Amino acid sequence: MKALVTGAEGNIGKPLVCYLRSHGYDVLETDCKPAWRNNYFMADIRNASDLIPAFDWKPDVVFHLGAMVSRVTCEQASSLAVDVNLTGTQNILDMTKRAGARLVYFSTSEVYGPDIETMSEDCIPKPNNRYGLTKLLSESLVEYEVKQHGLRAVTLRPFMMYDEEEDLGDHRSAMIRFATNLALGKPIEVHNNSARAWFHVSDALRSIEAAARVDEYAVINIGSPDVRPIAELAEMIRTEYGASKNLINVVDLPGRMTLAKRPTLNRQRDLLGVVPKVTLEEGVARVCKRTLERLTHAGLI
Repeated sequence: MKALVTGAEGNIGKPLVCYLRSHGYDVLETDCKPAWRNNYFMADIRNASDLIPAFDWKPDVVFHLGAMVSRVTCEQASSLAVDVNLTGTQNILDMTKRAGARLVYFSTSEVYGPDIETMSEDCIPKPNNRYGLTKLLSESLVEYEVKQHGLRAVTLRPFMMYDEEEDLGDHRSAMIRFATNLALGKPIEVHNNSARAWFHVSDALRSIEAAARVDEYAVINIGSPDVRPIAELAEMIRTEYGASKNLINVVDLPGRMTLAKRPTLNRQRDLLGVVPKVTLEEGVARVCKRTLERLTHAGLI
């Protein structure tokens, strides 16, 4: 099976490429970051001509992860967000059709917005930030191509994926920010009454790969059913490090965010055959251990 992965240099793209190769896929990687290695080439998905060599390779399946992400950055650079997430996706759709390939489109749980208590794929999403909006509009493009032009595709909506090997920094998820800052003895901010279900990358990769074998178009939530208060997550990480309780500051939820995310995951179980295996306790232990190793190696501890 030949698989093309866009966004191959991203925090999900990198482990996905490794996972696919370990499961017998012949993988071609593409991203807008400069790199020089076998089976990789640099391309900007906003420019269709950049993508010609990848699709001349005739992939069987395209995992489209390339996007502009983050609530904050998509608000700051609105035109870029629209250009990458809409024009870029349409280019991928057109090329995928020409190649006769199957598409797995990677969306986001941000499409749901703050007003939906139980986030079912059947409800009407109401995003409250530009990131969620551009991804929802791109979902509409995918569905249009499926219905009007016979594209074979699946849309995935991931919830709170995390990986102990992902980039460190303040732009990352709460899991990584909390682990990094508490290990360094720095304060963290916890949003009052917020809650999430954390989905380890090893379980996420099984879901993403399985989506390539779904025959009929579907929108599928992927995530964990174990919804926990963010305050509980912060306390788990603090305890792992033995950090001071004074480092945890509770603040009000910023604008354009969702207080709690509670996904329905029946389609993940029934269509993808995936039930999460990594518990939050196990995942937190892995993240804390690996983050401490990385910070120590960097000479920061």
